[in-house]
Amino acid sequence: MTILEAETPPGTATTTRPAPKEREPIHAIRRAPSISLDGSWQFQLLPNPAAPRSEAWEQAEVPSLWTMTSEVDRPFYTNVPMPFDEVPPMVPEKNPTGVYRRTVELGVEPGTRAILHVGAAEGQLTVVVNGVAFAPSTDSHLEAEFDVTDAMRDGVNEVELIVAKWSVESYLEDQDQWWHAGISRSVWISLVPSIRIADVVAHAEWDHIEASGTLSLDVTTHGLGQRTDGGYRVRVEFQGDSHERDVAPRVAAPTLPKPAKGRETRPAPMMPDDFMDLLSIQAASAPIPTEFRAMPNMNAMTMPSFGIAGTSKIAIGTVDVTPWSAERPTLYGVTVTLLDPDGVEVDSVAVQVGFRTVRIVGKDLLVNGKRVLIQGVDRHDIDDRTGRVISHERMLNELSLLKQFNVNAIRTAHYPNAPEFLDLCDEIGFYVVDEADVEAHGFASIIPDDPRYLPPIVERVSRMVVRDRNHPSVIVWSLGNESGHGAALTAAAAWVREADPSRPVHYEGGISLDWHGGRDVTDIVGAMYPSFAALEGYANDERTDRPLILSEYAYSQGNATGGLAEYWRMFETMPALQGGFIWEFTDHALDPDGSGRPKYGGDFGDEGHNGATMLNGIAFSDATPKPAMYEMRGIFSPVKITSDAASALEGVIRVRSRRHFADLSDLRFDLVIETRAGRTAPVEVEVALAAGSEDTVAIPPSVVQLLAGDDALALSLIVSTASESIWATAGTELSVEQVVLPRRPLLLPSGTAEVAVTADGTVEHALLKSGPRLCLWRALIDNDSSFALDKRFVRSGFFSLIERSVDVERVGDAVEVIIRYGTAWDEEVVHARRISAIDGGFRFEEQVTLPPGTTDGLRVGVEFELEGAYTDASWVGLGPWENYPDRSDSALHGRWTSSIDDLATPYLIPQENGTRGGIDELQISGASGLARARSEQPLHASVSRFTVEELEETTHWWKLPESERTIVHLDIAHRGVGTALLGPDTRPRYRLRGDHYTWAWDLTFTPND
Repeated sequence: MTILEAETPPGTATTTRPAPKEREPIHAIRRAPSISLDGSWQFQLLPNPAAPRSEAWEQAEVPSLWTMTSEVDRPFYTNVPMPFDEVPPMVPEKNPTGVYRRTVELGVEPGTRAILHVGAAEGQLTVVVNGVAFAPSTDSHLEAEFDVTDAMRDGVNEVELIVAKWSVESYLEDQDQWWHAGISRSVWISLVPSIRIADVVAHAEWDHIEASGTLSLDVTTHGLGQRTDGGYRVRVEFQGDSHERDVAPRVAAPTLPKPAKGRETRPAPMMPDDFMDLLSIQAASAPIPTEFRAMPNMNAMTMPSFGIAGTSKIAIGTVDVTPWSAERPTLYGVTVTLLDPDGVEVDSVAVQVGFRTVRIVGKDLLVNGKRVLIQGVDRHDIDDRTGRVISHERMLNELSLLKQFNVNAIRTAHYPNAPEFLDLCDEIGFYVVDEADVEAHGFASIIPDDPRYLPPIVERVSRMVVRDRNHPSVIVWSLGNESGHGAALTAAAAWVREADPSRPVHYEGGISLDWHGGRDVTDIVGAMYPSFAALEGYANDERTDRPLILSEYAYSQGNATGGLAEYWRMFETMPALQGGFIWEFTDHALDPDGSGRPKYGGDFGDEGHNGATMLNGIAFSDATPKPAMYEMRGIFSPVKITSDAASALEGVIRVRSRRHFADLSDLRFDLVIETRAGRTAPVEVEVALAAGSEDTVAIPPSVVQLLAGDDALALSLIVSTASESIWATAGTELSVEQVVLPRRPLLLPSGTAEVAVTADGTVEHALLKSGPRLCLWRALIDNDSSFALDKRFVRSGFFSLIERSVDVERVGDAVEVIIRYGTAWDEEVVHARRISAIDGGFRFEEQVTLPPGTTDGLRVGVEFELEGAYTDASWVGLGPWENYPDRSDSALHGRWTSSIDDLATPYLIPQENGTRGGIDELQISGASGLARARSEQPLHASVSRFTVEELEETTHWWKLPESERTIVHLDIAHRGVGTALLGPDTRPRYRLRGDHYTWAWDLTFTPND
């Protein structure tokens, strides 16, 4: 092979056009494909780049990742360690290399160039066209473009894309995700004019004081930089107006006259002696000598300036536009045309712009002059079926879902997303923290100061900025993630601030050890997983002068995300605290064959993996929301009710808009009453509020009358979309806000007949397989096993209760039972209960005494199993989704129904799930009959097909045995879920408190005859 020495031109819009030895800058315009190369390619997988090829070729789709289909090189998951035993910059000898080959029939007309576009290749990409090899591209998440014109011939051309999985820059892509390899984004050829528009940078600003926009453009051409004749012009069309400017020609180098020339006449003096001293005198702000000051127009004299060759600056000035924001993402089209000296169109491109301004003023990040709370999520490129190959449909579905759940911001963790993704963010409306493809996590202590890694780090950051700077959705540049703090990142930040002063810079590594430091690399304190005390301390610290926007928080592995509402109470009330990005959007489990059996770390034979650390999304890997996502939806609601039940009973509620820019005219509002019998019919009401305002809303008299009924539980305000949009159909529910009425406790009947009790202190019934017994243990959620908790729950010994003695005494018609248990560590737990008979069942009065000094635990309650077939459940309490004490702010009071199977949340690693709180009535029904539990105090309840032991012993949800069992838990106390794997533990008020618990409940049965 030969290495192409000819110039490879700069990339366009979303592209990088690497030169053979030094990649040319990427640019910010995009061109449509002339010839798509997506589809079937010949393919073979080699053990390393130098291995000989075989004669046998397989077929592979482009784009796709060979790791998703290969039996030789499969997905490998690590969080921090590299998946091989080398140190920077060594490349492992075992280096799987994919060779993609196909032919393309193409003729390139004179005056036209053929640009090969590779959207992204996971690994080091080398392009070979007709045997001519181009210099490699090593950034796995940005496109590469190559001018292949001179390597092509008329007719059939052979194109090879060679992807080596590992390179010296793999150490910069250690990003807590699957290690993949292949071609992850589309490939095409664009045919473009030889003389063309190479780049357009749009400066679309919004002046919130004058309520007007300003627009200017910097246009760069290709092919004119060496011309001195000039005459080319750029025309910009915006809102029906046309503006033209010359393209700056190259200035001809001056030449000195030969000695014999210029002596025919005596030249007149034009400047004083030592005139060349003037430039340095002016630069030094030194006094200007008398002889210079005497010159005409001296005060106005400056050195001549020349435009950069091949460029044109067009200032359109003030324009009448609507500003862009995530709430009202208004876009405008700009057309830029290049004209030759005869006025003939040479090239034309279109650019979408949104008018908005981002500034940091003191402790606040301002968008269009307003402090915006960042309701964000961190998002990886992940599709359970295709890995990191993300279709347009998947992008749109994900963004639509996030918009429907009131998310307004996305951090592209931890690399630039496809340009089409940012297009959708511009259109749908999201604030984006655009993050560079830099994470040297495993070697964060050495790489930032290693001079060998300075060029690629700066290059990865700068290419992202240049590519994405026209997107109004991008409001912050992020230098990368968890890569330490050193010279390379300082240099990258300096470049960004000089190249684009219109956006702030973010980098968590600069402040990880000192929230008041790192000013060389970050304008924002983007802390990770902080304690609540740390946030309060920062907000109240007199040194605080920057906004704090958490780059990662509310870690969501398994049944988690507890305390989200606690964070938001602080964000909305404390200075400098401005929101953050929940870690993270979706799980990373893979299901390549669509079998419904998703896999996590280790399931592909990957040794040294980090297991389930990848299962930390608020949605499953197929983007199905988990219950935590509904908690987030409610907290992020566009409106809040600020009045109480007394006001509602008088016929009014107060509603506050949480929006920053838009009114509520795009939303529909309905009132319903939640009753013990169910939800009443909706009644539409008008809620007309400007952004950030608050006012009263009248409740229709018919609704007030229902609200005063004895069985009324709450007034619900349902917020939904009023019309169809790209991200939702009309009537899509966005949130439900409630006014909860004072609880009216159920009055349980007293025992009226003699009761029979078994020798072990429980009861028997035809519909009971096993009677209610004490349970103090739950199948450990991931956070329960956090190293930070120091095996607290195992140390409690509550996972094993060994019955020591049972004392049964009849007192009148009732029976008093005292059961003494020994824990795994031989401490005593006492369960005292009074059991009496009621019509159709039993009444239980429970007392549980834990070992003295017990300060924490998982649950206190009873467990029983029903006999027979049951399919459905109905309850009065919090729902409809799973909720726990520290993840229940968005749960709704009402009567809810569900199939028993749907009550479960299928966390891929089985653990405690499916519990609902605030329940005073639970009905379970099916072919065998009806079982009903009621309580004077609200309980936590779950109905499951699986025992605690089965959940704990099974490694994957889909490995649980098929079951029709009906196992019920009723708890007087149940611990919250917290975020203790990474972040604060469950807050003390949501833990078990004390060592003594009492409650009363009844259990009745109605068999089907």
